[in-house]
Amino acid sequence: MQAIGLCRFSYPALGGFQVGHETIEERIAYLYAEARLEERLRLLETVALPCLKAQTDPDFSIVFLIGDQFPARHVQRLESLLTDLPQAVIHREPPRQHREVMKEVLNAARINPKEPCLQFRYDDDDAVSVDFIARLRGTVEDSAGLLRGQRSVAFDWPKGYIAEFGPNGIRAAEVFRPLNVAALAMYVKGGSSLTIMNFAHMKLPRFMPYVSLPDPAMFVRSHNGSNDSRQGLAHKVQVSPLNAEGEALFRERFAIDAGQIRRTFAA
Repeated sequence: MQAIGLCRFSYPALGGFQVGHETIEERIAYLYAEARLEERLRLLETVALPCLKAQTDPDFSIVFLIGDQFPARHVQRLESLLTDLPQAVIHREPPRQHREVMKEVLNAARINPKEPCLQFRYDDDDAVSVDFIARLRGTVEDSAGLLRGQRSVAFDWPKGYIAEFGPNGIRAAEVFRPLNVAALAMYVKGGSSLTIMNFAHMKLPRFMPYVSLPDPAMFVRSHNGSNDSRQGLAHKVQVSPLNAEGEALFRERFAIDAGQIRRTFAA
């Protein structure tokens, strides 16, 4: 069964942001500000990509959606970061309505729309466990009876971490956050044009069966200066520096290396 991820990488959509802007020009200026893009690219390199490259089940694809005005020098850097992730493709779009363009991109990525597929959203500053795809497939296979007759079913792993990354390494706290974007996925039956982007992630259980799994920590949600949800619950979480055991867990579970974090953010 095809598994498809979608990452909105500083794409200047019309709508879809919690941080508001008066005009699309203001949004583009905000998203493409040099300091912000530098932070996003560092987080992509050290947090979001390593776990994708280390998936125990590499049978998935992921689309990185960028704007058609994305700065050329940063396109080159993005392409370089994705060189050793053959599952990734970059797709360019002009500013358009958020949900419409996201739905189009996901449906275009389906190899055979008549066959069922798995879909997940992916933020460029978050991470999932290195066995996320494997656990997703296994759980879907175990849920065959539930899937029968359903257009879609949501699967969620609510245990994870809030983390901050910087030149001093990683500060984190364990959290229980149902229906986060990270470690949340959706089954779509064959022949249906539904996508995970048809719905706000927090509202998925209103529209379909919802499976929540109490597995070990499955996600890392980054808290930083430019993430869109910085005004939400994340800033209320008290993070603390990881000790050696915590750093080993992040390395083994999420392929996040504290030494690389220090070097990259100290540069």
